[in-house]
Amino acid sequence: MIQYSEFTLSNGLHVIHHEDNATQLCALNVLYKVGSRNENPSHTGFAHLFEHLMFGGSINIEEFDTELQKAGGESNAFTSNDITNYYITLPANNIETGFWLESDRMLSLNFNQKSLDVQKGVVIEEFKERYLNQPYGDLWLKILPLVYKVHPYNWPTIGKSIEHIEKTNLEDVKSFFDNFYAASNAILVVAGNISLSETKRLCSKWFEPIPSRISNIPPYPQEPPQIEKRHLNVEADVPVDLLLKGYRMGGRLDPDYFACDLLSDVLGSGRSSRLFNTLVKENSIFSEIDTYISGDTDSGLFLIEGKLQKGISFQEAENALDMQIKDLITNGIAENELIKVINKTETNILFGDVNILNRAMKLAFAKFLGDTELVNTEIESYRKVTTREMQETAKAMFIESNCSTIYYQAKNESK
Repeated sequence: MIQYSEFTLSNGLHVIHHEDNATQLCALNVLYKVGSRNENPSHTGFAHLFEHLMFGGSINIEEFDTELQKAGGESNAFTSNDITNYYITLPANNIETGFWLESDRMLSLNFNQKSLDVQKGVVIEEFKERYLNQPYGDLWLKILPLVYKVHPYNWPTIGKSIEHIEKTNLEDVKSFFDNFYAASNAILVVAGNISLSETKRLCSKWFEPIPSRISNIPPYPQEPPQIEKRHLNVEADVPVDLLLKGYRMGGRLDPDYFACDLLSDVLGSGRSSRLFNTLVKENSIFSEIDTYISGDTDSGLFLIEGKLQKGISFQEAENALDMQIKDLITNGIAENELIKVINKTETNILFGDVNILNRAMKLAFAKFLGDTELVNTEIESYRKVTTREMQETAKAMFIESNCSTIYYQAKNESK
């Protein structure tokens, strides 16, 4: 069990404290309730760009990382469809430096054209390197708009196009900061070798003086159920053909989420999984195959991705894959097969919880989902999944009208 206390400052900042005297470290995690789903469809990639801008200096601190390193600390951040998350780890005796740094950039960034130009350049190069110049790098740019027609999961966190990043100006930056980077739109977790009283004192000193701002969170449309099979052919200069199938599934709070996660392990996680044994090892249909879920807050994706062996057609590969899915739906899975993947999942969760920063992140995200206690019920939610539930979930999800497929064909394989 992860023990914690919670309180809220007068400016709306929600604080979670988790004490662990067995470590000499402290972690500060600040989750802002803004991700790519909150962006304007005609101006995407902004949440991710802002993740970079937050390290560009604030009103009283010229260089964030320089000051942090002086105190022996480390920091980083990530953006998802749903949130932007910043985190710091420091020796416990230097934790006040972390409060100073995080509070100052929450108070106000140092908005200037030079910093904006530098970070725009960094993000544009990242866009090119990860999404345009890497084999299969544009898969997310293609599968998301195939699946999502109205929901803002329609684009990856990097954005729809480089042009959207290029046209960002200082006025956009200031407006985005004032709206989304407010204390009332954030969750602060303080975890490690620090008492609750000291946490309250430092929060009162560094975060309480930040003025309260009201965030205007624009509503966004929810994706209706998919009612037709969707298909896209892509041809590119890649080593081998690749098949990608995406099925709509529930979000993080939906009843089928944990069953879907375990199904992805049964089917395609590791060399002992069903798809690897039958379609890679035994029948040589694929050279690699993997299944995974997007893990989104709203309705997400169950994905099956495989690289075809030379001489195997897309239709042959898809038929072989469909046979395995049909077998799972018809015959279900054995109890020992389910126990195996539950045990593996439980081990991964418990191993991750050893790290103080991981605990801080989990507390923040659980609160974002609406209930901090979710950090302590996650394992039990996996344990409650039954073989019947797995079978029924597969039967409901793995249907043609719920599937979006990409044939990603290597140019040298063109017929």
